[in-house]
Amino acid sequence: MVFLTPIFLLGLLGALIPIAIHLIRREKPPKVLFSTIRFLKKTSKKLILFQHLQQILLLLLRSAVIVLLVIAFARPLINQSIARLLDADPQSAVILLDLSMSMQYGENFDRAKREALDLLDQMSQGDEVALIGFSDVARIVRELNIDVDSVRTAINGISEAGFGATRYMPNLRLADQMLEESRYENRAVYLISDFQEAGVQSLEDNWKLAPGITFIGIDVGSETSNLAITDVRSPEQLLEDTTEQNVLVRVRSTGTSYLNQGEVSLIIDGQMVDRLSVDLGERSEEVITFSTTFEAEGSYVGEVRVSGDNFIADNSYFFTVEVLPKIQVLTVNGEASDDWFDDEGHWFGLAVASAEESPFALETLAPSEVSEASLRQSDVVVLLNVGDLNNQQASAISDYVRSGGALLIAPGDRINPEQFNRQFQAIAPALLDQQDGEEEYLVIADFDRRHPIMQPLESDWSARFQGHWRLAPSDDANVVMRFDNTEPALVEREIEEGKVILFASSMDLEWNNLPLQGLFLPFIHETLRHLVQPELKQRAYQIGDSFSLDISGEANTVAAQNSNGVEIDFTNEEFVIEAEFPGLINADIDGESIRFAINTLPEESNFSRMPVDNLFDSIINPDTNPIKSRETQNAQLAEELEKSQRIWWWILILVMALVLAESLIANRTYR
Repeated sequence: MVFLTPIFLLGLLGALIPIAIHLIRREKPPKVLFSTIRFLKKTSKKLILFQHLQQILLLLLRSAVIVLLVIAFARPLINQSIARLLDADPQSAVILLDLSMSMQYGENFDRAKREALDLLDQMSQGDEVALIGFSDVARIVRELNIDVDSVRTAINGISEAGFGATRYMPNLRLADQMLEESRYENRAVYLISDFQEAGVQSLEDNWKLAPGITFIGIDVGSETSNLAITDVRSPEQLLEDTTEQNVLVRVRSTGTSYLNQGEVSLIIDGQMVDRLSVDLGERSEEVITFSTTFEAEGSYVGEVRVSGDNFIADNSYFFTVEVLPKIQVLTVNGEASDDWFDDEGHWFGLAVASAEESPFALETLAPSEVSEASLRQSDVVVLLNVGDLNNQQASAISDYVRSGGALLIAPGDRINPEQFNRQFQAIAPALLDQQDGEEEYLVIADFDRRHPIMQPLESDWSARFQGHWRLAPSDDANVVMRFDNTEPALVEREIEEGKVILFASSMDLEWNNLPLQGLFLPFIHETLRHLVQPELKQRAYQIGDSFSLDISGEANTVAAQNSNGVEIDFTNEEFVIEAEFPGLINADIDGESIRFAINTLPEESNFSRMPVDNLFDSIINPDTNPIKSRETQNAQLAEELEKSQRIWWWILILVMALVLAESLIANRTYR
């Protein structure tokens, strides 16, 4: 038996009222002294016993009336198939448990686990349940199964949330697909999350859950306050003896409660370099500037750390800095002169080594002094209008390039094209055709803006060229710049391990005014860097990025540890991994130690939230009826069963009969 309004059962306490009255009115017969009892009438014992029984019967009738009235108002329901009230509509459910970084705040994740376990406790026998632990993608998946205990074990096995981004859409799609093959028509998706607004923004306007699938959002978010480092700008690669460098740090206050003060520290190779206070005032973010120097050659690891809040997951930002030795530049001056204005190498030397802290070390030789030994000591060789090299010297330069050396050629009026082409045909990016002296000057009209030399430079090339060499580029050469008559101005070619760049004009004022232009110095610097320094490989990544630790693409052995000190087990020959934890990955690549910085996602530090109803309205299918809880469904089913029985009617009729019986017996008992 069940009761539709069980609250009325408290009225059963009223059945004690007649008993209490009966006990209170019960009197002991008084003792009276008589001189003689011969005049008193003798009463039968049977009559006394009968009256006693009548009083007990009245007591029971009055209590029964109260009990039956209470039961009638509680609306009893008797049905032999009462078990189907609890399991009338078995359910297929998918629990989506948010494992993103924002769930690490406070007790959010602990609350989420408790909510998930409570859902399992509410499941009835026969229900099937699936689990998706997600961040940007599904991290933990348990298929639909009637073994609820296995899902409970999986939830208990999740010790903490991860560092991934919040992405609702792909995981809602997965839940929808899982429910397509569910065994029951009653289907539901339970999303347990802090409902971060960043995760909701990825929703698709036209996508809805399948018809009939209900959605229940369980918000476990809380009040938040946070100071986060959202960006750090630092040099990635420097040359030895460079000037003091700035490290720019962007600090932001996020959350529902505003924090305006904190401290930011700069740590290099584990040593505290500087600590500054940050006062945001009324601003949401502030940029802090640190100054430091990286003097010695080598690899440096930097960390910027903020303090002053209770959320440590995003309080550190990591970066690396490579300090390279100075570039050894060997200039071969083919037209040296005591008059600086006529000296071929004067302007080039000013651009390369005039600054006190130049990244280059310059040595100048005459063509006759070029030897294998001088070439081996140089990172890059520059031939300025050199036209009188012998075949042995030319062969030494060719071997130098093939073995990994770098060569920059700027031919002038002293070059014999036939001799040049014969000596350098194997390595030159282009063959020399003939000299052109223009009545009207030429300008640079086109260049490859994506080329490493051109990317840092301005687009306005105003230099005028009144003399140049016509070039015939080789098939494997790359034309980087062209004059306005479409002829090549700068041509590049890779020869085995080395590089060669050929400039079609001179590096002095004889054929052009390029040395007088503001672009001359950065052009020379970027050209020399490009020839010598390897292409800068990315060494900083964010959580969720997939990348290869083999930065050269040719490594034979790679061993690495993640930021938690755990050895990385590679499952592919390309040594590709996914960044899962913030910190530093220490890798040993063919015996060379290289470190990669992994940082958290700034969006996960933004605790702006979205109401659950907004998400509900976005994804629920219009053809889906409003969801009803299991308790509501049971109550409605009980209502329907009770209509066909109406037991309380018969109880009230019985109450009326008992009241009449009580009246008759009471009148006969107390006359």
